[in-house]
Amino acid sequence: MMDEPRRRERREELYALLGDLPPRDRPIGATLESSEQRDGYVLETLTLDLNGTEAVPAYVVKPADAPAGARLPAVLFCHSHGERYELGKDELLEGNTYLVDPPYAEALTAQGYAVLCIDAWLFGARRGDSESLVFKRTLWRGECLWGLMVYDALRALDYLCGRDDVDPGRIAALGMSMGSTMAWWLAALDERITVCVDLCCLTDFETIVDTPALDGHSFYYFVPGLLQHFSTADINELIVPRAHLALAGSHDPLTPVEGLARVDARLRSAYEAAGVPDRWRLGVYDTAHQETPAMRRDVLDFLAAHL
Repeated sequence: MMDEPRRRERREELYALLGDLPPRDRPIGATLESSEQRDGYVLETLTLDLNGTEAVPAYVVKPADAPAGARLPAVLFCHSHGERYELGKDELLEGNTYLVDPPYAEALTAQGYAVLCIDAWLFGARRGDSESLVFKRTLWRGECLWGLMVYDALRALDYLCGRDDVDPGRIAALGMSMGSTMAWWLAALDERITVCVDLCCLTDFETIVDTPALDGHSFYYFVPGLLQHFSTADINELIVPRAHLALAGSHDPLTPVEGLARVDARLRSAYEAAGVPDRWRLGVYDTAHQETPAMRRDVLDFLAAHL
């Protein structure tokens, strides 16, 4: 089992691969643009200053019946890709073609959680230049597109933990597809995430290198030099001993089952060594790249048990 000094060292090594990024301690700005009552929840629309370069639109939803002054458990919802650059954070409110109903804003607030979702670079109100153009430009500048996305998500976590209506000791990261990958990267890098739930993108890198699955992942996914330092299991092992649920489809071309088995074996061993085998679970379902009703039930049950 990895000791804590080694774990911190590996986190620093992982973060360093993400290119030149702004300081982690720069001030965060938040402007509340509007607040409205929806069916069962309150929706706040915000503009966040997370990176000093580009404003970040965001939503916060919370239960309409939350007691005044209560600090709620919270979920950082990481939206997916799906080449739906226009959608972004609206996936939280509207759902997506590969997510079941109701949308997660309704499902999570009904369980008593506050939820934050931001537009990632290139998505929602931040869309504009193509993903390939931005990817190439960031490489020339010593940056990394995934690094910029991860940085904003980490700063969003800073903002979420600083809200007076959120319990900073009860934070989950949750996402589908690109959001899945973001959820486990964030949990690996930041221990304030006490629960990680990822759907349909826990991919063993080495398994897909020589398969068509490699080209199924878009530009954002690729971090220069990553495989010289980390495997998928190496990154996810940094989440141990915190609770982690991964859900996948056995027919999903982006997550070959043999790769899932390799990650599962490593993480089973790591969680058993940590004395908390019940905090890791991989669920593989007879489906493709999509959430099923059974998967949704598993997500909500896991959050209820661990958050």
